[in-house]
Amino acid sequence: MSDQNTSKIALITGASRGLGAALAKALSSSHHIIAVAKTTGALEELDDAIQAGGGQATLAPMDITDAGAMAHLCRSIYDRWGHVDLWAHTAIHAAPMTPAAHVDAKDWAKSIALNATATATLIPMVAPLLTAAPDGQALFFDDPRAGAKFFGCYGATKAAQMALAQSWQAETANTGPKVHILTPRPMPTATRGRFFPGEDRTGLTHPDEEAARLLATLSM
Repeated sequence: MSDQNTSKIALITGASRGLGAALAKALSSSHHIIAVAKTTGALEELDDAIQAGGGQATLAPMDITDAGAMAHLCRSIYDRWGHVDLWAHTAIHAAPMTPAAHVDAKDWAKSIALNATATATLIPMVAPLLTAAPDGQALFFDDPRAGAKFFGCYGATKAAQMALAQSWQAETANTGPKVHILTPRPMPTATRGRFFPGEDRTGLTHPDEEAARLLATLSM
């Protein structure tokens, strides 16, 4: 690893699979990756892939809804590197599809906690790390399902997440960090699989390909 004051740092929340893992691998050629997810085994597989490509990662197996743990992580990042150049927030809870009249209270609470509350908690924690970088950037990923049939839990809480990101984007337009809201193409991820079981996936975009496309749209 290069000197801590010159390393580019990418923080990926939700890095264990899907788009998060693909972004981590794509960025690892130019950034030291801090990979956050609950599943230790999947993070270790990601680390193997990053190392095989010549990159390096720091694994943080933790729940992003644990505000204390995330505060400790952000403080540790500051103490070691002093900044984060890029934050990609891909963590999401995909509650089972159900009619609004049958929304389960536990699914709703988990969706609120991970999709909305965690985002509102993380933005104030990560913002100073991005501000400390020469050109800090934050990435959020839209999936507009609000109001769609059977998407009540997911659609409402994803919309809340996007509203937070949009407000932050407007507030920092002239001061930074740069906040990007990107809309990925449909990918054969576990999240999509929960929504569309049995779907023909041959026409969907692989997460690695989509990660490369999305990153190419940014001024890195």
